[in-house]
Amino acid sequence: MSILKIEAFSGMSGDMFLGALAELTETWDELIKLPEKLGLVNVEVKLTDVNKNGIACRHIKIIDHNIYNSSVLQHSKPVHHHRHLKDIIKIIDDATIPEEAKEIAKKIFLLLGEAEAKVHGIDINKIHFHEVGAIDSILDIVGSAVLLDKLDIHKAYTTDIRTGVGVVNTEHGLLPIPCPATKELLLGFPTFTGDEDGEMTTPTGAAILKYLNPEFSIPTLIEERTGYGPGEKEFKIPNVLRLSLCKINDTDLENIYIIETNIDDMSAEVLGLDFQQQLFEKGALDFYFTQVIMKKGRPGLLVSVLVDVENISSINNFLFENTTSIGMRYFPVSRNILKREIRELNTSLGLIKVKEIVLPSGVKRLTPEYDSCIAIARKKKVPVTQIFAKVNFELNNL
Repeated sequence: MSILKIEAFSGMSGDMFLGALAELTETWDELIKLPEKLGLVNVEVKLTDVNKNGIACRHIKIIDHNIYNSSVLQHSKPVHHHRHLKDIIKIIDDATIPEEAKEIAKKIFLLLGEAEAKVHGIDINKIHFHEVGAIDSILDIVGSAVLLDKLDIHKAYTTDIRTGVGVVNTEHGLLPIPCPATKELLLGFPTFTGDEDGEMTTPTGAAILKYLNPEFSIPTLIEERTGYGPGEKEFKIPNVLRLSLCKINDTDLENIYIIETNIDDMSAEVLGLDFQQQLFEKGALDFYFTQVIMKKGRPGLLVSVLVDVENISSINNFLFENTTSIGMRYFPVSRNILKREIRELNTSLGLIKVKEIVLPSGVKRLTPEYDSCIAIARKKKVPVTQIFAKVNFELNNL
């Protein structure tokens, strides 16, 4: 499993993703054979060595000779086929590519279809995929899906995404940059326009990014390999998407957040068992309270909650609604946790739940669970300390 770092200082598109992923995997020959695997005839994958502001890279262009040959006969401009989602799904399902790659490609197209349907106010099954339904865009997405499957990406991080500024000519006429579908796909992502006219992030690139679901706060990473995916346009800055395969110093480290708030004008009773139970229900990984001395010598409590990034908003809102706090702090941290598993063991006191913890040396440590011990203590009407002592003795003599 790999970590992918995305640097979108010049935006992103389908061909830029495909080019960068191909350089990371060194699978140029495999891409040339991709049209055949998708059952597409008279379709060529053309590789061209280019230089973007001193960065040597390889551009991938998909050429559908069926369109151009037809256009020559009709003395007209090349016209892209308009396909429905079901047509694209059939092409993917019939392809001779790994099943996981098919699922990735279909998820990306579904994200794209949902965005197009929403901005145009049309049912997802009835929309035409205009430019995105063209063979080049299909191969950009399917090719990227094949390479993402090959890399086995399990985590992604991204810098802010450059969208460009101005207007772009589409099947619907002139639209602002980013176009509505791109805008919809990038909701929740950090973006900036930059100062150069032109579309730097396309719907296809945004859909691939959304599938990867990257985090924005990039931790300290060890970059092991880098790939550049060039776009066709020329800008003052190098028009490339940079992707890097990375690892964390310690692969056991987990990136989470801590939310903190100080409280000095509320009864501590409010922070009792029910409050704590709801914190877990809202997504807290753990929490603790610390007595602090606040300004003017007032005693107070520091509430600290450990949380995954996707639950920050849920915990933040819960704390505002259920405490007197009027402000929160949150910051990223890394934690290293030991492998653990809850098991049930037979003891002289009956079945009891224990936590089996695996130490770095491989040695296993067994710890009785409090709730299980307190239940036995109440049933036998003895102090819980006696139950802990007896269970620990038996666990140590297994």
